[in-house]
Amino acid sequence: MTQVGAGASMYDYKKKIQEIRAELESADFEDLPELIESANLLRSNKYLEGKAQKQTELIHAYGEYSEALEQMLVEVFEIQVALKDVLKEQSSLLSKPVPKKRSNAKKSLKRGSRRRP
Repeated sequence: MTQVGAGASMYDYKKKIQEIRAELESADFEDLPELIESANLLRSNKYLEGKAQKQTELIHAYGEYSEALEQMLVEVFEIQVALKDVLKEQSSLLSKPVPKKRSNAKKSLKRGSRRRP
């Protein structure tokens, strides 16, 4: 019984092969230039799709890059303001008059050092 089933499937395969060969022989290839043009259009369309996708990725990457730059600028300006505040504080410390006790102590030290020799 397996031989009968195998023979039937072989017959089906042989019939299918004959049908495909007949289709190939009867196929009209006069439209070949149109097929080539269509294939070229499909290739260029696929190329353009890929290029458009890469451009979209590039725009997205530039967007992320500019956001990171903006964040860095904000941080730089914050640092600049903090440094300005530090400089103002330091300059105010330098411009304050020296307390009298400190200056008198220095004078007495200088006078005391004169007396010893």
